[in-house]
Amino acid sequence: MDFSEFWPKEAPPLKEATKFIEKYQNKKIILKYGGQVMATDQLTKAFAQDAAVCKRIGIKPIVIHGGGPQIKIKLKEQNIESKFILGLRVTDEKVIKIVEEVLLNEINPDLVNTIQQYGAKAESVTVKKNNIIHVTKAMNPELGFVAEPENINIELLNTFIEEGLVPVVAPMGIDSQGQIYNINADTAAGTIANEINAERLLLMTDVPGVNDKNGNLIPRLTIAEAEELIQNETITGGMIPKIRTCISAIQGGVKGVVIIDGRKPHAVLHELFSSTGAGTLIIQ
Repeated sequence: MDFSEFWPKEAPPLKEATKFIEKYQNKKIILKYGGQVMATDQLTKAFAQDAAVCKRIGIKPIVIHGGGPQIKIKLKEQNIESKFILGLRVTDEKVIKIVEEVLLNEINPDLVNTIQQYGAKAESVTVKKNNIIHVTKAMNPELGFVAEPENINIELLNTFIEEGLVPVVAPMGIDSQGQIYNINADTAAGTIANEINAERLLLMTDVPGVNDKNGNLIPRLTIAEAEELIQNETITGGMIPKIRTCISAIQGGVKGVVIIDGRKPHAVLHELFSSTGAGTLIIQ
């Protein structure tokens, strides 16, 4: 197949990319899409195109999306206050309705449609349609309807992949009583990466990666170094669940976990198919 027909101009040169493409053929790669990049039409399209390109060249991408910026806007419009504890949104009954509305009715279908516009078939995976994330209870009473994934329906996810689809997963789960919970999208992505034996986990965000105290990018971090940076408060806020996700994914057998700068157009293709990469690589 001639990849040049659909290879984006802003991506790494196809000549350079070819040697990396072979490395990822038939491998499962988790793409977590979130942060302020979601609020930009151009970057959303570039990300959707990256996911479609991965699929079309023989990789098996699975997309998990967040919704932070859009949820924040919607809460503000309705004068609903929302606070965070260690980077996780406190989610009461009013907030969970907004989260559901934004994730399931706006972001998820839009992303599915945009990926399909770039020539790959995609499947919406949500709590209301074909839930794959099961939870048991809230992780902390103060957080309200926020849970960690307990069980992932890998059979269903693999069915979509075998049918040649790009699953697009909204990070919400259901308990045995049918109660819907909000799940941190990074945590959901990490759990799915572990359960499905992904080759790579890419967490897109709106910073260059992990910075040191002086604001300089750290290109590579071991688990021990990352833990130390959390302890001394170099890593704070929303970066904490991201790093925790990276650590548990590596410990669970994911070969490479990268926090990448989603503000760079086609950051996914630059990370996978060039020697320079696009963020902070977390290693054992």
